[in-house]
Amino acid sequence: MKRKIVVILLVAIVIASSIGIWGYTMFLRPAVEDRFIVVLRADESYEEMTAKVKSSLAYPFAFDLYAKRINLDRGIEPGSYTFDEGMTVIEVARRLKFGCDNAVRLTINNARTPEILAGKISRQIEADSVALLSALRSKELMEEFGFESAEAMFSIFLPNTYEVYADISPEALVRRLKRESDNYWSKAERVTQLKRLGLTPYEAMTLASIVHEETTAKEEMARVAGVYVNRLKIGMPLQADPTLKYAAGDFTIKRVLDRHKEIESPYNTYKYLGLPPTPIAMPDMAAIEGVLNFEEHDYLYFCARAEMDGRHNFSRTLKEHNANAAAYHRTLDRLKIK
Repeated sequence: MKRKIVVILLVAIVIASSIGIWGYTMFLRPAVEDRFIVVLRADESYEEMTAKVKSSLAYPFAFDLYAKRINLDRGIEPGSYTFDEGMTVIEVARRLKFGCDNAVRLTINNARTPEILAGKISRQIEADSVALLSALRSKELMEEFGFESAEAMFSIFLPNTYEVYADISPEALVRRLKRESDNYWSKAERVTQLKRLGLTPYEAMTLASIVHEETTAKEEMARVAGVYVNRLKIGMPLQADPTLKYAAGDFTIKRVLDRHKEIESPYNTYKYLGLPPTPIAMPDMAAIEGVLNFEEHDYLYFCARAEMDGRHNFSRTLKEHNANAAAYHRTLDRLKIK
């Protein structure tokens, strides 16, 4: 009988120890391996909010248990929440329980359309993409800034990371980014660069959008920009293929054909001199810097290399350019790219 009691006690101790170890592991050990930030919206359910958080936790089941214990489902304040490396599920749940840190680091990078830009921003703040797109197309804001279209508004968006409140209104955000843009272009260094370039900030952003779409090789962006500056100076059409793709509404075009050059559009830089009326995308900072620091040379032409390595061959004469273009087109033919 005593032996049986001892066995039962030992089993109970093992079970209790296992439960204790399990509890320590699930509740007290670090559940956040890498620092992360989530933005929780007022229109999201409790399940949707917590799913965003649990997707980055090591012990989501323990989180659910503790969240139930502290009645977290009674309401979570919308906003931006930062969870640091090493936090336990208890600490994570309590941060949600007692409110957010409402500041968020908003990262804006390149986007081809206002719709894409609005979507990228909406994933980082509380405003949804529809409200953001409405602000980008707001006649009031366009008049305030002197623009005529949402596409023209692209010129105020500089790729960067900004600290804003998660609940900032779309209109306030656009005004904030306009101030950031004005501050960037008012610096003495920019004024000097623009003078050398011979363009306004708006025109520089428009040219940068073309350079951005023309090449992914950052080291040759200044040279590509230099070609376009040379063409502008002598009154030569830009003949920029990305503007034809924009005019056609199709950036998936692999091969620009003669029929594309006949598209009737102010964005057709084969037909119309000078820059297109608006940027054709939101350029990245490398393209903007490439334009501001354009390379001075005597190239008037460039063509993608036959090696298809994302780089270009530059030439001074049309004869040289035609030879480069012929080699490139032979590669396209061989690869059956239409």
